[in-house]
Amino acid sequence: MQTTFSLAQMADPHIEQANDILRKCVHCGFCTATCPTFVLLGNELDSPRGRIYLIKGLLEQDAAPSDEHVTHIDRCLTCLSCTTTCPSGVDYMHLIDDARAKIERDYTRPLTDRLFRTMLTMVLPYPGRFRLALLGAWLAKPFAKVLPGPLGAMLGLAPKRLHRPSAVDNPQVFKAEGAMKKRVALMTGCAQKVLNPAINEATVRLLTRHGCEVVVADGQGCCGALVHHMGKEDQSHAQAAANIAAWEAAEATHGQIDAIVINASGCGTTVKDYGWMFRRDPAMADRAAAISAKTKDVTEVMSDLGLTAVANGDDKPTVVYHSACSMQHGQKLTSPPKTLLAQAGFEVREPIEGHLCCGSAGTYNIMQPEISARLKERKAKNLRATEAQVMATGNIGCMMQLQDAVGMPVVHTVELLDWATGGPKPAGLD
Repeated sequence: MQTTFSLAQMADPHIEQANDILRKCVHCGFCTATCPTFVLLGNELDSPRGRIYLIKGLLEQDAAPSDEHVTHIDRCLTCLSCTTTCPSGVDYMHLIDDARAKIERDYTRPLTDRLFRTMLTMVLPYPGRFRLALLGAWLAKPFAKVLPGPLGAMLGLAPKRLHRPSAVDNPQVFKAEGAMKKRVALMTGCAQKVLNPAINEATVRLLTRHGCEVVVADGQGCCGALVHHMGKEDQSHAQAAANIAAWEAAEATHGQIDAIVINASGCGTTVKDYGWMFRRDPAMADRAAAISAKTKDVTEVMSDLGLTAVANGDDKPTVVYHSACSMQHGQKLTSPPKTLLAQAGFEVREPIEGHLCCGSAGTYNIMQPEISARLKERKAKNLRATEAQVMATGNIGCMMQLQDAVGMPVVHTVELLDWATGGPKPAGLD
């Protein structure tokens, strides 16, 4: 793609970066075939290629974002299916991130939108606040269908039950069973440990059973993804920096940490990108890059360790594996979860259109409820068509999005691996 940035513009490192990304695009249109919003809406501006044109014009003209820019960029799920498809290696993820940051700086949203977004950023990344908010959501849930847009969607997504906080999520060290093979730090997350604390519990059991000492670092928190995808760079970088400091302190206290283990693929995609986020910060660049290099999805670590003797007999249910976008497109991990499930004795099935997003995408199912609902039903229909007995996935957002739509129990991959190697049966499988 030809660009026309001036020399003065090219002096800005953000423009220089955008220019390099834009010039790799060859207009081929492969991305349109795998973009969920284009598949649904058929609007070129709701495809990656169309959004790239919008961003190019926005940056070249150095203009304030228009309503059109914001509408079509907001509709992007950041599912990154386009990056898997693109034959030219266009770095769409970082281009759309920069566009969102520009919108956050230079565009004034309607007051109600600003207030709602602020509320999300002040609640969701903080487990204590989120837990209190869910209590309030329960009271208002009967009115979800009559409340407008995002507010109704948010209330509709409130879970049916609220779990007690798990002691596993407190700062501590879990010793390895037998000889220690690795020392790892587990990122316990923010929303996940409120919505489904069993995931972290299963992860700790699985890792310690396979020779890992598991450190839960004091001071870690939200990975920063939620606010990062809203264009709030300062807040996302502050959350990332806090995590980096927490893991460095844990290593100084407990000894070398071999991996930062993450069991929510959306968080994993973001933490693996810390090096990029801080690349221009002399004080943080090397530290962030070191953390990103150590970051592994739990299935990557388990693939390296190998599963112990599989237990629990031959009565395992048939599993349909839903690959979260952040797993297959963000982290490019497709084989490890399915291979591990098969090694654990499960028959693994895959749905058609497995590359398309389920519509969760962080806060997308709240901010874009109509498009999200259409993607949810399309995904659920394909999952049901496999006639599997259980759905497994590696991302809490996908679990919450699909649990009431697929007609089968929805569990995290790690819960099945834990059960197959001696842990308890996941809730809901009885």
